Amino acid sequence: MKQILLEDMSKHMEGRKMIREGQHGFTKGKSCLTNLVVFYDVVTASVDKGRAKDFIYVDFCKTLPLNWRDCGIECTLTKSAGDTKLSGAVDSLEGKNAIQRDLDRLEEWACKNLVKFSKAKCKVLHLGWGNPQYQYRLGDEGIESSPEKDLGVLVDEKLDMSWQCALAAQKANCILDCIKRSMASRLREVILLLYSALVRAHMEYCVLLWGPQQKKHMNLLEWVLGRATKCWNTFPMKKS
Repeated sequence: MKQILLEDMSKHMEGRKMIREGQHGFTKGKSCLTNLVVFYDVVTASVDKGRAKDFIYVDFCKTLPLNWRDCGIECTLTKSAGDTKLSGAVDSLEGKNAIQRDLDRLEEWACKNLVKFSKAKCKVLHLGWGNPQYQYRLGDEGIESSPEKDLGVLVDEKLDMSWQCALAAQKANCILDCIKRSMASRLREVILLLYSALVRAHMEYCVLLWGPQQKKHMNLLEWVLGRATKCWNTFPMKKS
């Protein structure tokens, strides 16, 4: 029943063009990966041209399909579920002011619609050479600048994905340790099934975006795979 309602609602919204191109959450044919690839394709193109840009990561307390047309947003918006990115060029003071005006509009819209921000999770990322690193606020609170986890992928101001490689390896390694401690069996088919379902998911999540380019990062991920291989080689294979 839910699937039937979802299909009818989706057709209704698509037919009336109620879903913007920037909407990736709850949209057929789109995902976290498409959101990230489209967004960072624009980001890298802008940085390559030497433009300074600021990106505001806005986090809502609830996952809601939001219609931004009523907000009058000036800058670029991309969104997926409860995660929203607001971006704009900051080559001039007017660029900074445009972003701040949009943040004020979002705050006003949220108050009217009884939607709350998770302000502790809202961050700003300053990119590009000579970025003036302006300060922004959401309501009465300032927005901090730090490496930000964008839909599960850790990104810093240099667009260096080494943080994400280390994070993926760390998570996968921790889960592998849990498997080793909790599973008595070391049969290859058992460990391989658990590795594919639990460990591999962390190592391959959105890997098309952050895939390692340096040898040391490749070795780090291969080391986790090597540990998994040793798990099923600890005991001899069961004879048929």
